[in-house]
Amino acid sequence: MQNDPLRIVIVDDHPLFRDGVARSINESVDLDVVGAGETAADAFALVEKELPDIVCLDISMPGGGIEAARRIGTEFPQVKIVMLTVSEADEDVAAALDAGALGYILKGVSATQLSDALLGIAAERSYISPELAARLLNAKNSRMSREEIDPIDTLTKREEQILELVAKGMSNKEVGGELNLQEKTIKHYMSNILQKLHVRNRVEAALMARERGL
Repeated sequence: MQNDPLRIVIVDDHPLFRDGVARSINESVDLDVVGAGETAADAFALVEKELPDIVCLDISMPGGGIEAARRIGTEFPQVKIVMLTVSEADEDVAAALDAGALGYILKGVSATQLSDALLGIAAERSYISPELAARLLNAKNSRMSREEIDPIDTLTKREEQILELVAKGMSNKEVGGELNLQEKTIKHYMSNILQKLHVRNRVEAALMARERGL
């Protein structure tokens, strides 16, 4: 029996782009756009009304996409947040991830890439556009080159094992199943891992792990 399609809300103040994204998403049998708006206020109202699986936000829309993400993340933590934007600014990427976004996707991606990214995010696999990921990793490496101790070396064997699975795209629940541990235990380990690696979120932790060959 086929699962119901994922319910998506799109918020962007450019109608032509918003409509184009909606058409692209609706081409997938696994995705269904259930609402569209153009402001941060619209985003919150639509999420409150529809309780979608994913909300796609533009950073520069009226009211601010980052502020919308923070409010939605606080009020509706079950809704996964994705930034769909033209901004490649490091500070915007960092602010979005800090606000709780699981995905940061640059406008211009193909319909297939967007659908694949949304399906992965629905399964709690974070996504960041490859070109941005490479730049963030380079910036992180530059910072680390000024440090004598590699934070990876501070992890315990169990923490390394968990980080390796996270770097493969597994959610906390999937990691717990793989290691026969409770999801809340994995969350506790992840908090320790993020602190030890001096990173803000699991996206940066996964990037660092991949670079180290974990």
